[in-house]
Amino acid sequence: MARIDGDSWDLASSVGATATLVATGRAIASTHPHGLIDDPFAAPLVRAVGIEVFTKMVDGELDLAALDAVAPDAAARARANIDEMAVRTRFFDDYFVAATDGGIRQVVILASGLDSRAYRLPWPDGTVVYEIDQPDVIEFKTRTLAGLGATPTAKLQTVPIDLREDWPAALREAGFDPSLPTAWCAEGLLIYLPPEAQDRLFDNIDELSAPGSAVATEFVPGLKNFDPDRAREAAAGFEQLGLKMDMPSLVYHGERHSAADYLTTKGWQMTGIGRSDLYARNGLTAADLGSDDPMREIIYISGTLS
Repeated sequence: MARIDGDSWDLASSVGATATLVATGRAIASTHPHGLIDDPFAAPLVRAVGIEVFTKMVDGELDLAALDAVAPDAAARARANIDEMAVRTRFFDDYFVAATDGGIRQVVILASGLDSRAYRLPWPDGTVVYEIDQPDVIEFKTRTLAGLGATPTAKLQTVPIDLREDWPAALREAGFDPSLPTAWCAEGLLIYLPPEAQDRLFDNIDELSAPGSAVATEFVPGLKNFDPDRAREAAAGFEQLGLKMDMPSLVYHGERHSAADYLTTKGWQMTGIGRSDLYARNGLTAADLGSDDPMREIIYISGTLS
């Protein structure tokens, strides 16, 4: 279903299902010998959502090689996506560790989905983690993790609100202090925002940030040439296995500002690392996704406000 103004979702539908897809990748990557990440909550959260193909993947009941029977190169693409989740998760994990090592004790995770960092990272004493997402998403994850006996490793404040609403006000009401340095995270979010909404997101982050704050996100330059039909072909393997998720209809493509450039104009000192270089930094080789795949150019970005 295509995006519309004011649309909403749970973790088994629309944009919410992409959070479950990402958690599936984290769950499988956590079992890989490379040991880049360890997310013990990803698999049980995926099972709780109940999307059959993802549950079979995390339980080892679906051999990725079987995907080639329904679409050429589908297995290789699925493995590439799992490796992507490993290096991406490690990038943001390392970002948070560096930010808190530097003294930041206030963290905001935007569109938190099934992110379990508030429960699994070794947060320093006094750290407060704010998670912002749709009310149904927040309620589901909180209830499911409580049922697993999981407890946050920081003080966790959930902020159940759509990012299209006045989330800065809701964040303040939850206890957020804009006079303190903050570590912001917008992981896997920007492609689901229209260009003007992306700019507005960073305007709000900048307005809420004290000197010493940090931010991390990604930028996908290839979205300006995004081909929905080609993307549907790439996802054909999952569709034939019963996954009804039209990913191209969820993504806003076309021209948009580079997140790094946009924040630099506001006084942030930004750096970025390309996908291939991030793989190499973690001892992996990035799969060749083809020149027409927008994700081959993804750039992981972080920076600070001095």
